[in-house]
Amino acid sequence: MVYILNIEGKPLMPTNRHGKVKHLIKEGKAIVVKRTPFTIQLLYNTPEYRQPITLGVDSGSKTIGLSATTSKRELFVSEVTLRNDIVKLLSTRRENRRTRRNRLRYRQPRFNNRVKSKNKGWLAPSIEHKINSHLKAVQAVYDILPITKTIIEVASFDIQQMSNPLIENLEYQEGPQFNFWNVREYVLFRDGHSCQHCKGKSKDKILNVHHIESRKTGGNGPKNLITLCETCHKAYHKGKIKLTIKRGTSYRDAAFMGIMRWKVYNRLKSIYSNVELTYGYITKDKRILNKIEKTHYNDAYCIANNLSSSRNSEIYYQTFKRKHNRQIHKANLIKGGKQKLNQAPYEVKNFRLFDKVKYNKQECFIFGRRSSGYFDLRLLDGTVIHRSASYKKLILKEKQKTILIERRCVSSHD
Repeated sequence: MVYILNIEGKPLMPTNRHGKVKHLIKEGKAIVVKRTPFTIQLLYNTPEYRQPITLGVDSGSKTIGLSATTSKRELFVSEVTLRNDIVKLLSTRRENRRTRRNRLRYRQPRFNNRVKSKNKGWLAPSIEHKINSHLKAVQAVYDILPITKTIIEVASFDIQQMSNPLIENLEYQEGPQFNFWNVREYVLFRDGHSCQHCKGKSKDKILNVHHIESRKTGGNGPKNLITLCETCHKAYHKGKIKLTIKRGTSYRDAAFMGIMRWKVYNRLKSIYSNVELTYGYITKDKRILNKIEKTHYNDAYCIANNLSSSRNSEIYYQTFKRKHNRQIHKANLIKGGKQKLNQAPYEVKNFRLFDKVKYNKQECFIFGRRSSGYFDLRLLDGTVIHRSASYKKLILKEKQKTILIERRCVSSHD
């Protein structure tokens, strides 16, 4: 499928007539404006015939599904992977900044520079980034297709009922930590004031509350905390014992979706006038009725509701990536509290991190680089093409972008 823009840069209906497209480019009547997805811009005026195109959006906390369809065929299908490292990076940055401020005794304290309380519409940076990523992914489709209607799936999650199906009435206000002084007291009571590793065999009466996952990623909630005696706690951190205990079920994604989906819908509606909503149970019924496999892009196809249209054999996989690797996010401090520069230069032999290159007739991305000019090449799904390819064998196809995109062909969607 070749996507077409008119002389003013506005999208027209796409085509699969590759021969005609080649002639237009060769004769100077069109130019290539984007390689993936392949998009050209006409350099002459042309009639603007358009069909109704519906864009289905399956929003998610980790992955977005997109499918643009007419009544006869699917014109664009994509699956977008979002970043999930925001919380960890912000936690690392906060720790490094606090350490640095403690060393700088001359620094005046700042307590009144917080804007969170002043802004009533404030959202956590991780959620705000996911919302903006949804808007960018949708805008990218609007840039290449004349979308006439957008349908997005929204839903609400009762997280308390997910953890306790029998909850009702006043119990919503009186959670499991009700009448406890703090989280630590609740965890000790929940675990019966006994070590959950040795079950009291160490006879150590001093009890500690241990994070199962790092507090950076797991948080300080009771489901990420466990009671250990001081003997086992010290032995674990020295690497002498291993814990087989796993944290309780995390409802972080459900919490994300509860906040995020309606925000995405409202912001899309403020940008585009043709936005509608649907619900997850409707999408599920359509998918089961038509015997379609459960994937994000298949859900988006069901959301678009043109179920008689022929499917597209090309899927565009997209991934949001960081362009830069900030040193403040690295915690490897050397003597004197200085951070060690342990990364390759930003540009090595005219190649950068996440550039799209061609190696042995295969397009891939640079996932790692050495100052000597050797690169780690991979596909977006992590498939390794070469661990240490020389720059002499690489051909640059596209410079790094915030959104990396890769085209794949599939034989069937179900």
